[in-house]
Amino acid sequence: MVKVATFNVNSLRARLDIVFDWLQVNRPDILAVQETKVQDADFPGADFDDIGYRYVFRGQKSYNGVAVFSRSAISHVRFGLLDEPRDEPRLVAAQTCGVHIVNTYIPQGDSPISPKYAYKLAWFARLREFFEACFRPDQPVLWVGDLNVAPEAIDVYDPVQLIGHVCFNPEVSAALVDVRAWGFVDLFRMHCKLAGHYTFWDYRMRDALRHNRGWRLDHIMGTQPLAERCRACYVDKGPRAAERPSDHAPLIAEFDL
Repeated sequence: MVKVATFNVNSLRARLDIVFDWLQVNRPDILAVQETKVQDADFPGADFDDIGYRYVFRGQKSYNGVAVFSRSAISHVRFGLLDEPRDEPRLVAAQTCGVHIVNTYIPQGDSPISPKYAYKLAWFARLREFFEACFRPDQPVLWVGDLNVAPEAIDVYDPVQLIGHVCFNPEVSAALVDVRAWGFVDLFRMHCKLAGHYTFWDYRMRDALRHNRGWRLDHIMGTQPLAERCRACYVDKGPRAAERPSDHAPLIAEFDL
């Protein structure tokens, strides 16, 4: 079995103990991390050397940042989309454990009238071009990360009040659908059709986790060869309940590979 996880840590150094402890207990073969918020010179790699993980990363101070950790060799590494250096701390692609993994931290979008929102929609379109240029749908490709999209009404705690938000509206859902149409299956929804399963609970909302006022913003998408071998996909809320946690929780998928 191969276990793959994705986790927006909201500062790797601030959550280092949480991530380190979770890795030691759960031992995923691959962990994709977003919002590391650390420039490359300060990446805490030595901590992961000691527990047998290899890693690749690209980051910047205080914002963004992506990394992939693996218990196996990592090869064919590239950062960013096809044509813009500022995308590098938002995307890392690599090959490990017999799969191609593309780890993304997609822009949040700020507000529907912000240029950042237009940039977000364009980012999805450019990501579709990236997959078309770099991979084939018949290959074992995983697209994971914080996509900053809750695709359907069952993916947010209050779809009536939240509709129109930059992470929950028809435009961003359509943008996600267009990338998925390249050849991806939503592996969590393949296994779970129920409402109330989330990966993000906002810090700013009092007792959001206790009342389960969440969003499903983090995703593991797989091409058909991997979807056919995916035996489970689930959220681990434990790290979200830790002291000084990230506002996200890990999402895990298990494969017969």
